[in-house]
Amino acid sequence: MTTSTYPFITPEFLEALEKSQSADVASGWQPVHLELNDEDKTWFMPLYLKDHSMGEYVFDYSWANAYHQHGLDYYPKLVTAVPFTPSSGERLRGPSGLHSKHGTQIIDQIELIAEQTQASSWHLLFPNSGQREAFDDSRLLTREGVQYHWFNNNYQSFDDYLAVMTSRKRKMISKERARVRAQDINIKILLGAEIDGEIWALFYQLYERTYAKRNGSRGYLTESFFDLISHNLREQIAMAVAYINDQPIACALYFFDHNTLYGRYWGSIDEFQYLHFELCYYSGIEFAIQQGLQRYDAGAQGEHKLVRGFEPVKTYSLHWIKHEQFRDAIRRFTKSEKKAVEDHIRQAKTLLPFKQQ
Repeated sequence: MTTSTYPFITPEFLEALEKSQSADVASGWQPVHLELNDEDKTWFMPLYLKDHSMGEYVFDYSWANAYHQHGLDYYPKLVTAVPFTPSSGERLRGPSGLHSKHGTQIIDQIELIAEQTQASSWHLLFPNSGQREAFDDSRLLTREGVQYHWFNNNYQSFDDYLAVMTSRKRKMISKERARVRAQDINIKILLGAEIDGEIWALFYQLYERTYAKRNGSRGYLTESFFDLISHNLREQIAMAVAYINDQPIACALYFFDHNTLYGRYWGSIDEFQYLHFELCYYSGIEFAIQQGLQRYDAGAQGEHKLVRGFEPVKTYSLHWIKHEQFRDAIRRFTKSEKKAVEDHIRQAKTLLPFKQQ
């Protein structure tokens, strides 16, 4: 394991999801993973048979409702994704040299699996640009979405980053960070091996607390999942921990590779003004600058990221729809949605805090 590897497609991450019963048959993520062999090369692609659409972050509930209204079954469906992880990246693990012929072979296999499992469709979620190109096939529909990512323009420090902003936004961020310090809160970034069992136990309590407040659930991931990755993926994990009088009060979990920081989960024992922004945005940006990382993907949604310097970027998903009439209807939907996404990105760019060039 090296930090050059996209963390969410590694055996350590995907196996932890299944071994911890976070993504398994009982949770509605039945693994039916696919291998592609070509001469002396082998690629692995995560593939799940699902009877719901939770934990995907590419929302297709309206498609499922339309099927139901017409007396058709949308579930089960096949999904290639990293469960509960809306981060774009590799969706096949293996050697370089993935070509369009391999994408064609995989879609052929998907059609056979769909026939065997009576799946209505296959959905490839958040592929990176290279692997998306390998699936340039007329059988697939492309859907676009938007997220907000931070980019490192050779900043040497957080102050260097603030210097490219307008005075008003620079003062806003400085005020928010100062307010965190005024509450006697100190922040430490701990790398994987530095995160002890007590911090991990607190983190999981806060993870559950965050989900309970959000939607009344305990969250998708079990405590066992975090225990597994704390040992098996520690070289690609960091955690921002907030303390008052040396007592931890909040945590935010990051993953990283050679290029990108990925912000995933956070929680706090109580409400503290601007602490969410500090742990989930500012501390992450500062860590990315210190580590020389070029991008910070802080998770899905959150338009309030824009005024803090996160820029709108397109995300993609690819969809094979077996039913011909529904495929045509969904194609029309994705074309309309594409225009809405482009309009949103244009509007979002007007909210960015940077000085005019």
